[in-house]
Amino acid sequence: MREKLTSDCVGIVEPQVQVFDSALELVCGRELPRFQLVYETYGELNATRSNALLVCHALSGHHHAAGYNSLEDRKPGWWDVCIGPGKPIDTNRFFVVSLNNLGGCHGSTGPTSIDPETGRIYGPDFPSITVRDWVTTQAMLADALGIPSWAVVIGGSLGGMQAMQWAIDIPHRIKHAVMIAAAPRLSAQNIAFNEIARQAILSDPEFHGGRYLEKGTNPTAGLMLARMLGHVTYQSDDGLRDKFGREVKSGDLSLGLDVEFQVESYLHYQGRSFSESFDANTYLLMTHALDYFDPAREHGDDLAAALSRAQCRFFAASFTTDWRFASARTREIVDALVVAGKDVVSVEIDCPHGHDAFLLPVPRYVDALTTYLRYAADLEESHEPAG
Repeated sequence: MREKLTSDCVGIVEPQVQVFDSALELVCGRELPRFQLVYETYGELNATRSNALLVCHALSGHHHAAGYNSLEDRKPGWWDVCIGPGKPIDTNRFFVVSLNNLGGCHGSTGPTSIDPETGRIYGPDFPSITVRDWVTTQAMLADALGIPSWAVVIGGSLGGMQAMQWAIDIPHRIKHAVMIAAAPRLSAQNIAFNEIARQAILSDPEFHGGRYLEKGTNPTAGLMLARMLGHVTYQSDDGLRDKFGREVKSGDLSLGLDVEFQVESYLHYQGRSFSESFDANTYLLMTHALDYFDPAREHGDDLAAALSRAQCRFFAASFTTDWRFASARTREIVDALVVAGKDVVSVEIDCPHGHDAFLLPVPRYVDALTTYLRYAADLEESHEPAG
């Protein structure tokens, strides 16, 4: 399997754990007495500690963004297409930090963790989390790693919203915010999709009010339906048609007997895989955090006013066939940044892959991201003292 370790791959990487023993006060008003974050790093931190780049994950993401955790891994990290030597997020130039957010289910403290005050699994009692809480804990991780500021904070979808929140909340610790397929807040339609997915989980008889782990069960059917719904909305009609059309996997279409289309089989596979690797309470928590995101709300619904605090440069990318986070929503962000007098570069990518395009090697997207991040790296290196 060593043929997977190509020259542009970060190779075998090992997750790391950072434990925080001090109490964390959350936006919801509750406290976590202690917590931990799991993360991976790629590349080397330079002598001036000025080349750090934070990768923020989307709804179902985690810390493993690039490379392999072992030679037995079938697939690399979820953003391996963009992270590595010579790739858009060039690990020859950036020290990349990718974490599993607080509330996650891949090692960071979340609903599957033990509540130290009760000795029980948190389950549904884990406090609600906001994007602002994630930024707070990401800053705490930066402190622990000795990173005074991020050269770049980058993410797609919900990850892009975190990059935006960073620019607003801690403006002096971020130089570039890169937002891909993001939005200033969810539309009513997006909130509705999230609620349908949540109801699929909540109505599963194996959910047990969120105490399924204590019962030794899992709301598999609910998680499958939630993932299937989400996956369809992250694709475009053209993309699904090009990939599957009306191709039949089994049965006799002419007689209408036991017909299963390829797209149905694909969705069942996606749903099953997701239900085996993701926690239902975490899914509820993450979708609520996505729903609640609205930085303009505290500024009279004026996004330009919210972004006026930012001191960094911005890059925003959208995709023509992304109907969950449409290009018009990115233009709202760009327009607000222009009104606020901020430095922003934006690009709209024409491709058939829908919202998930930010995870794929779409040539124009990769070229645009590479060009901007080279510019960001050049700026940071030009400010380094001569050795």
